[in-house]
Amino acid sequence: MGANSEKTKRVLSHAEPLVRLAKRSDMPASKAWAIRVASIVAALAIGAVLIVALGHNPFSVYADMVKGSFFTKTSRVETIKIAIPLLGAALAITPAFKMKFWNIGAEGQILAGAIAATYVALFWIDKMPRPVLILVMFIAGAAAGGIWGVIPALFKAKWGINETLFTLMFNYIVLGFVRYLQNGPWRAPASSFPQIAMIGFQSRLPKVFGVHIGWIIILAITVAMFFYLKYAKQGYEISVVGESVKTAQYAGMNVGWIIIRTMFISGAIAGIAGFLIVSGEDFTLSESTAGGVGFTAITVAWLSRLNPFVMVFISMFLATLSKGSNTIQTNFKIPASAAEVLTGIILFCMLGCEFFINYKLIFRHRKGDEAGV
Repeated sequence: MGANSEKTKRVLSHAEPLVRLAKRSDMPASKAWAIRVASIVAALAIGAVLIVALGHNPFSVYADMVKGSFFTKTSRVETIKIAIPLLGAALAITPAFKMKFWNIGAEGQILAGAIAATYVALFWIDKMPRPVLILVMFIAGAAAGGIWGVIPALFKAKWGINETLFTLMFNYIVLGFVRYLQNGPWRAPASSFPQIAMIGFQSRLPKVFGVHIGWIIILAITVAMFFYLKYAKQGYEISVVGESVKTAQYAGMNVGWIIIRTMFISGAIAGIAGFLIVSGEDFTLSESTAGGVGFTAITVAWLSRLNPFVMVFISMFLATLSKGSNTIQTNFKIPASAAEVLTGIILFCMLGCEFFINYKLIFRHRKGDEAGV
């Protein structure tokens, strides 16, 4: 009997994988932050190897990235202008992600809002005073982004269509429409290139402390989103649906309506970000208006763990990387591709640290016991 038992143990031991994942039940905050700091140090160290390989001093390059982002008024303004739509897009996808509705369509929702805002700016500029015109652009951008977000939500609520692919494909549809406008009805008549005319001064956002007032709008949305998700009844419903759809249904919640309502809010905030880009930064509509902001916002959302206030700092950090990488390209003649790789290394390490905070690797020991890391 004893021999059979030992044989069974050996068979089970060999059947177990050498390494497996297990979700951590809890981790002290001090240890979690130690892992985050270690990941940043590791990222800088790996990036330093790349910089040395390119023939430069890593300390000088890193210092120049910081200087190029904050040491002059112009650089500070540019960094903040990069952070504004990024924070807006991250806030946009937050309620959807909290509901576990994977909205990968913020890029398209930004463009939808930008299209609507541009339409008002181009064709209604002489029909209303500046404050009213800007307000109408704001409302049009929010409405267009919200409607573009609601369409996938309707299909999800009604037929259970996969929202990840649906929202992703919607990005390319609205991008194609922007190209049509550039080459067709909205093409600037005096231009030899397919581009849309610049919007007039009346349509442009005023500035506060050298930056367009979009930063005030986005910070107001940040505060509102925090209280909405944490204290409002609708925020509670979003959390319940995200935890378990069956539980929400058992509690009498209208899950389909919650999905549709939440995605309208998500798309509307993305549409507002599109309005801010057009009215506060680019002053025109183009294929690059969103510029990948909707996809980068996913990184912001995950790194902040869907905390709106933390998103402010993560957005500024990524904006610093973006502006700093442009600076080192100019000052050190580092290729754009190498600067992007450097930024990617830092982001990869930051995202990777969240994996080790939430999961641990368990190795099969020779004697049958397990060790976790």
